[in-house]
Amino acid sequence: MEKRTILWFMTFWGFAINYMIRMNINIAIVSMIKHSTKITNITATPSECPRHDVRLLKSMNNTFVLQNSSTNSDVNNIFEWDEYQQNSVLGGFYILHMIMQLPGGVLAQRYGTKTVFGLSNGLSALLSFAIPASAKINYKALVVVRILQGFISGGAWPSMHSMTANWIPAHERSRFVSAYLGSSIGTAVTYVMCGYLIASFGWESVFYVSGGLGLLWILCWMLFVHDTPAKHPTISIRERTYIEKCIGNTIQTRSKPLPIPWKSIFLSKSLFINLMAQSGGIWGLFTLSTQAPTYFNVIMGLNIKQTGLWSGMPHICRWMFAFGFSTLCDRLVKSKIMSMTNVRKMASCFSNILQGLFIMGLCFSGCNSIIAVIMLVCATAVNGAVSSGALAAVVDLTPNYAGVIQGIIGTVCVCSGFISPLVVGFLTFHQQTLNQWCKVFYLSGAICISTGLVYIFFGTSKVQKWNAYDDSAANEKEMKLMKLISKNPKNVINSKS
Repeated sequence: MEKRTILWFMTFWGFAINYMIRMNINIAIVSMIKHSTKITNITATPSECPRHDVRLLKSMNNTFVLQNSSTNSDVNNIFEWDEYQQNSVLGGFYILHMIMQLPGGVLAQRYGTKTVFGLSNGLSALLSFAIPASAKINYKALVVVRILQGFISGGAWPSMHSMTANWIPAHERSRFVSAYLGSSIGTAVTYVMCGYLIASFGWESVFYVSGGLGLLWILCWMLFVHDTPAKHPTISIRERTYIEKCIGNTIQTRSKPLPIPWKSIFLSKSLFINLMAQSGGIWGLFTLSTQAPTYFNVIMGLNIKQTGLWSGMPHICRWMFAFGFSTLCDRLVKSKIMSMTNVRKMASCFSNILQGLFIMGLCFSGCNSIIAVIMLVCATAVNGAVSSGALAAVVDLTPNYAGVIQGIIGTVCVCSGFISPLVVGFLTFHQQTLNQWCKVFYLSGAICISTGLVYIFFGTSKVQKWNAYDDSAANEKEMKLMKLISKNPKNVINSKS
C-alpha cells in the first residue's frame, strides 16, 4: 500500500477523533439537563410542534409542566442550567481554541505535523476523562475543562496543511483534503454512538469511550506517520521520486525553517477572500452541528436515540459528498477541463451558497420533522465541497506557508464556534419556539450565501509571489560583509564587538 494512502487513512481518523472530542458534549448535554418548561396557557402556543415522547402533567395551580419521558431516570438529568449556562458549556471549547490556530501552523513548520497534530489530539482525548467529574462540581468547572481541550486541540487543523504540502501533488490535493472531513464522520459516529451509549449506560460513558478511542489513535499515528517522504523509513523509491517530481519547486527545503513574510501575508487580498469564504461556511456548519441535537429534542420532540441518529446522519452524507465531489474536481484539473481557480469557485458555490439556502429551508419545514431532516442533511452535505474549495485553495496559494496561512484563517473561523452559541442563546433564551429558531437559521444562511458570493467574484488559486523565498537579498548582504572583512577585518571585528 502506498504511504500516501496510509497517510490519508490516519489523517481521516485523526480528524474524526478531533471532532468526536469537541462534539460529544453537544448530544450529552441533552441528557445532562433537566428539560422542563412551564406553560401557563397550553392553548397559547398552537404553532409549536406536538411532542413525540412527552406527557403533560397538571399541577395544583393549573400550570402545565412539560416533562421529557425519553430518559431512564432523573439521575441522568441532574443539572439545572439555563440557556446561557448551557451555551457557555457548548461554546467554551472555542474560547481559547483560536489562540492556538496561528501557533499551530508555525509549530508544524518548525517541529513537524506529526508532533503537533498528534499531541493536540492525544492530550485533548486525555482531558475527556475529566469531564464527568468536573460537570458534577458545577458548570464553571466543566467550562474550564472544555476551554483547555479547545486550547490544546487548536493547533491540529492548521498543522495538517504543512504535511499536505509536503506529501500531496496538486492534482491529488482535493481528494486528500477530503480526509480532513473525517471530522464529519467523527461527528456522525459521535451523535449516533452517543445516543445509544447514553440510553444504555448514561451520559458519562460518552466521554470515557471518546477518550479511549483518542488514545488508541495516537499510538497508531506515532507508529505509521512521518512528516515528509524523505523521512519515511519504508517508502518506496518510486513513490518518493513521484511525489518530489510532482511537487517540484513549489516547496523549498532549507536546513533552517523559512522566514515567514508576515507583511506580504497580512496585505494579501487572496488571503482575505479565502478567509471570508471559510469563515462563512464554518458559521453555518458550526451552528447546525452544535444546535441540531437541541433543536430536534426540544423543538421537534425526538427522543435521545432519534436525536443522535438524525443529528449524525447529515455528517456521514457530508463526507460522502466531499469524497465524490473532490474526486470529480481532481479529474477536472488533471484533464485541464477546468482551471484550478474555477474548480475552487465551483466548490464554494456548493459549500457556501447552497448550504445557506438549505439552512434557510429549515424555516419552512415547520413541525414536519421529515422535511427538517432533509434540509439539515442537504445543508450539511453540500458543505463537504469545502475540501475542494477554499480549504484546499490555501495550499494552492502558498505551499511553503500553508500551515501558517490556515492558522491565521482558523483563528478567525474559530470565532464562529463560540459566537454562534452565544447568538443562539440570546435569540432562544426562555423562547424555545419555531419563530426564534427561524431567526437563527436566516442569520446563518445569509452569512453563508454572502461570503460564498465574495469568493466566486474575487477568489483565486494562483501561487502567490511571496510563496518563494528569495535568497538573493540575503546572499548579497553576506557578499558585502565578506568583501568588507577582506578589506579591513579589524574594523569589522571591532564594530561587531
